[in-house]
Amino acid sequence: MPESAASLWNSLAETVRSGWCPGLVAGISINGKTEVFATGTLDFSRPEPMAEDTPFRISSLSKLFGGALALSLVADGTLGLDDDVGRWLPALANLRVLVTPDAPLSMTVPARGPVTVRQLLTFTAGLGIDFGSTPYQTATRDLLWGPNPPAMDPEEYVARIGELPLAHQPGDRWMYHACADLLSALLPAVTGTPLGELVRERISEPFHLAGTGFPSGVERYPTVYEADGGGGLREAVSYRDAMAGPPEFPSLAGGMVSTVPDYLTFLSALARDTVLPPVLRRQMTEDQLTSPQRAGMAEMAGPDESWGFMTAVQVGPGAPWSAPGMWGWAGGTGVSAAVYPDGDIGVVFTQRFMGGPQDNFDFFWEPFGSLRH
Repeated sequence: MPESAASLWNSLAETVRSGWCPGLVAGISINGKTEVFATGTLDFSRPEPMAEDTPFRISSLSKLFGGALALSLVADGTLGLDDDVGRWLPALANLRVLVTPDAPLSMTVPARGPVTVRQLLTFTAGLGIDFGSTPYQTATRDLLWGPNPPAMDPEEYVARIGELPLAHQPGDRWMYHACADLLSALLPAVTGTPLGELVRERISEPFHLAGTGFPSGVERYPTVYEADGGGGLREAVSYRDAMAGPPEFPSLAGGMVSTVPDYLTFLSALARDTVLPPVLRRQMTEDQLTSPQRAGMAEMAGPDESWGFMTAVQVGPGAPWSAPGMWGWAGGTGVSAAVYPDGDIGVVFTQRFMGGPQDNFDFFWEPFGSLRH
C-alpha cells in the first residue's frame, strides 16, 4: 500500500460534495493491505453519516456471490458444469427456440440440446435481456429485466420461462441477467436447501461476512436515487420497496445485500483460492466465451470485455486504469468491484442508479489506478 491513499479519498469526498450522491463507501487492497473509507450521509436530507459497515443493496454484484456459490457445489460433486438443468427444473426441458431472434413468438424450432449449468454461469443459455425492439423483448420485458428481483416465487418464474421460446439456441450467444435468476431457482432445487441458507452456509459464515445475504427488513440502507429526467435525482421508490424485506424470490442476479468490508474480504478470499479450488476459481475468472457468443457481451459492454462464470473478464486493453485479465462487475444501483491480475482489489458502493454513459465509476477507478503505480 502506498504511504497514503489521501488522493483517492479526496477524490471520493469531492464526488460527494458535488452532489453526485449523498455518500459512499469504498475499499481497496494493494499488495495485500486494505483500507476502507466512508464519506457523506445516507440521504441528501438526513444528517446520519455513512459508515464503513453501512449495508448496501448490491444489485448485479450479487452475481459474483452466485458464481462462487454454484461452483462450490461443482467442487463437492453436487453439480456438474454440463448437467442438464431440466433434471431439476422440468419446465426447462424440451424448450423451443425462435427461428430468428426477431421472429414472432409462434415461429420456433426445437432446441438443439439442453440448457446446462455451464450455460447459466456463462449467460449463454439462450435467454436474457433483449436490447432491440422485437416480439421477444415485448414478451419478456417485465420478466427478464432487472433491477428488481422477480415479483413472484421461483417456481412461478421457472414455469413462465418454460412457456416462452428461447431467443437463441443454447450455447449460441451471451445474453445478460436472466440466467442468474434461473441459477437462483436451480440451486435450492438441486440441494433441497433454501437459497438464503446456502449463501449463509457456504459464503457468509465461512468467510465471516456478517453483513452479506438477502434483505431481512432491518437494514438501514442509504436512500437509493435515480435520475428524474430534469437533471436532478429522485428516490427510486420501486427498487426501495422491492428490497425492503425478505424476498419472495431470493435473487443471485441482483437481490443481495452486502457491505464494502464484506465484499472486499470475499474478493480477496476468492482471489487467494480459499473460496474455490484453484482450477474452478481460474475458470470462473477467465474468459469462457467463444467469439460468436461474445457478440452479445460486446453489444452491452464493448469489445474489451468478456465473461467467465458470473463475472466479467477484461480481454482487451480497456481504460487506462484497467488491465487485461482484470475481473469483476458493476451494478446498476451504483456499485462496482474488480480484481486486477496482480491481486489488487477495488470496491466502491454508492446508491445512485447508473442512468447512462454520463454515469460511470471513473471518479474511483482513475485515482485508484494512479495509486497502484
